Amino acid sequence: QVQLVESGGGLLQAGGSLRLSCAASGRTFSLLTMGWFRQAPGKEREFVAAISRSDGRTTYTASVKGRFTISRDNAKNAVYLQMNSLKPEDTAVYYCAGRSGGSLSSREYDYPYWGQGTQVTVSS
Repeated sequence: QVQLVESGGGLLQAGGSLRLSCAASGRTFSLLTMGWFRQAPGKEREFVAAISRSDGRTTYTASVKGRFTISRDNAKNAVYLQMNSLKPEDTAVYYCAGRSGGSLSSREYDYPYWGQGTQVTVSS
């Protein structure tokens, strides 16, 4: 079993930056492909970014490319999401997710492990 705990959410103005963290425990973190998803009010949860287990491959949804950066530190069992140039439409609950497979999946159902989420609110 894997436990994931997000932190770092908050309220900020458009154009600002925020770094989300996700701490993992319970299983060898380096064996997990990690992803970030988000769910805005009244909308379905959507893929944001994913990072491979050890070779640094990443993928992003189009709306965050060039603004968000996913990274991980396997020694600290942590994955991060650096968010720059934030927009009001980035307002959502952000979830950390993990999967044992090696592919950078953007599909929610490929990830069996989920955190509880952290709220990010961007005001205009």
